[in-house]
This record gives sequence, structure tokens and C-alpha cells, in this order.
Amino acid sequence: MATRKTTPKSEKPGDARLDVLIAGAGYVGLATAVSMHAARPELRIAIVDAAPPGVWEKDGRASAVAAAARRMLDRLVVWDDIEPEAQPITEMVITDSRTSDPVRPVFLTFDGEVRPGEPFAYMVANRVLNGALRKRAAELGIDLIEGVAVERFDAGPATVTVHLADGGSLQTRLLVAADGVRSRLRDMAGIKTVNWEYGQSGIVCTVAHERPHNGRAEEHFLPAGPFATLPLKGNRSSIVWTERTADAERLVKEDDFIFETELEQRFGLKLGEIHVEGQRRAWPLGLTLARAFVAPRFALAGDAAHGIHPIAGQGLNLGFKDAAALAQTVVEADRLGQDIGALDVLERYQIWRRFDTVQMGATTDILNRMFSNDLGPLRAVRDIGLGLVDRMPPLKNFFIRQASGLTGPAPRLLRGEDI
Repeated sequence: MATRKTTPKSEKPGDARLDVLIAGAGYVGLATAVSMHAARPELRIAIVDAAPPGVWEKDGRASAVAAAARRMLDRLVVWDDIEPEAQPITEMVITDSRTSDPVRPVFLTFDGEVRPGEPFAYMVANRVLNGALRKRAAELGIDLIEGVAVERFDAGPATVTVHLADGGSLQTRLLVAADGVRSRLRDMAGIKTVNWEYGQSGIVCTVAHERPHNGRAEEHFLPAGPFATLPLKGNRSSIVWTERTADAERLVKEDDFIFETELEQRFGLKLGEIHVEGQRRAWPLGLTLARAFVAPRFALAGDAAHGIHPIAGQGLNLGFKDAAALAQTVVEADRLGQDIGALDVLERYQIWRRFDTVQMGATTDILNRMFSNDLGPLRAVRDIGLGLVDRMPPLKNFFIRQASGLTGPAPRLLRGEDI
């Protein structure tokens, strides 16, 4: 893969011509590029990323890769590199309590398989996921330009001219913005968003513990927000800990002893002594939904199109759905000789993805509001509801298939099929 900090400066705008230029080298941008090129090698695809080279290797977070996303990664010849570092989730347990409660009754338990031998999700370190996708992109000859931001772009009748911060420019038939929830390209395109903050932040860290977790994930609904314990390889777990923003900012600044004492109150000692590995960081939480996913010769994907609460662990999987759907839309249009950047083509992608995204955003918003409080009557209602679901196997199977991404009109890659 050609990786460089700057692009060669152009003699004149538009002397580098592409079919697709993707802004953002996170997992969504990389998966979109690999999906398109693997299905349609004739497409000239490049990725440009504002982050300096090597920054992705310092990402200490981990993500839940649902069964459908795993099928996609397997089809893209990426999963074999990820699997040795992927931890299957064999069981999911949900509790609802206060931090001070001496006992946390389990209200709902999910088995971890959507079918025998296929876990509904895996936990994967972000750097492992990103590294495997980068390796595959390199094998396919996809150009990656790092450390250079997009300054502006001009959409014309047949192409988009993209002006880079180093003075160079690229010309492409389609520009894809996969540059995160605070997407600069989305703003440049004039696409508005629906946005509100929750007054919460998610504290993310990795803990080591004495005893094995046996693949068990837990989500504790506490008054300030959900506290999730997600299994990693070895005797380690990823923590996604929701607190009110002021409390989260205070906690991440505390010394190790105070932070780990607060963490232990929530984590418990069922896995023995715990200690934090690496950095701990707090991320503000909110809901962001783009009012449109496309414009002429322009498309949004991943967090640039939607940022949701992590309560259901679906952020990465929504992004992979975008990548698979956009790749299928573009590849099928190109095979038919259609203009891949034309608005009528891109609207097929928008129709496909927008309802699912809004539905998931609304679901996570309702769940967060329902469970992030300590109102007695509401607590009683939700605990009865969790208990009823736990006693209804067909309903539990429905929820586990939803979490696995195997419901609805999924793109071919998510079904484990070629485009």
C-alpha cells in the first residue's frame, strides 16, 4: 500500500483521476474501499486520511463485531488475520441495580450463539481490526494517503475535484465521507444533522483480572448509565462505563487507586483482583443523525452519517452495514454502466440505510432514557419486562438475531456472499 504523509502536488487541479475517493481510514472507510475493489477491481479507489501515520496503532479501544460483520470480514479475506485475537462472546447477562446494592439480580441472560458454532458477536481490539483491513487494502493495491486533510471539494456534473491541505488535488467520480461523527466533509457538503447531547460520557479502558471470564459479557444498568464488561483475549476485559459527564471527567483524572476503587464498586470481585491496563479516556455521548446520507457525487458512511449511544454496542456494525450497502450499490451500478456518482444511484443507498439507522438511533435513545435513571416505578416496570423476555425463548432468539445483524434486508456481504 502506498502510504505517505503528503501527496505529490499537482501541476493543475484534477490531474489525478479516480472512481472513488474515501475520506477516513477507520474501519468503515477501509472496509468500503476493500469491499468495492474486491468485487470490482476495475474501480480506481484511494483513501485519504487526516490523521498522521501510526495513530491508529495507539487506539486502545475494542469493539463488538457482530456475526453478520464477521461473515463480511471473512468474505473480504480479512477474518483469518483477526480471528486469533478475537474473543467470542459466549453469554450475555443483564442486571438492573444501584451501585450500593449488595446483590445484583440477573434479569436477562442470552446464550452467545445464533446457530451452533457461530457466536452472535466477538470482541476485537480496534488496532487489530484496522491493521487487518489495512493489510488487505495493501494486497489489493488501494492507495492510502495519510496525514493530509481535505480542505474543500467542488462537485461538478461528472466529477468532484478534491483539494487537499498540502496543495494537491484529486478528481473522482464519487467522494465518500467516512471521517467520523464530527465530519468536516459533511459540513462542507451542507448536510444538516439532528443532534443532542445526553449529558453523559463513556469511560473506556481495559482491565486485567485474576480469573477467566469464560467469554461472558455483562451489562449493568446503573442510575448514571450502563456499565458494560466485555471479554477480551486472556484474563482481560474491555470496560464501557457511562457516567454523567462531570463525574466521568473527574474520574479519568483521578489517581490509579481512586479510579480502580470506583471501578471495583461496579465491576465487583467475581473475577478476583483487577487493575487497569493502558490509558483510560472519556468520550462525550450523544445522538447524531444526518438529515441526508447523500448529495450529488457525495455519500456519508459510518459515524459521519450516524452517531448513537453505545448501550446496544451497535456502532461498528451499523458502519459495516453502510460499507457493505454502499459497495453493493456502487458495484452493481458500475456493472450496468451507470454513473456511480449520480444522485439517483446514491439514493438507492440512502433508502437502504437511512430507515435502519434512524430506527437504531431511536431504539438506543429510548433504552438509555429508560435505564439511565433511578425512578422507582420505572425501575419496577423495566425489571418486570426484562424478566418476561427472559422467560420467552422465541423473543430472546429474536433479540439475539437483531444483535447479530442477521435480520432485515442485509447486503450480500453481511450474508457471507460476494457482491
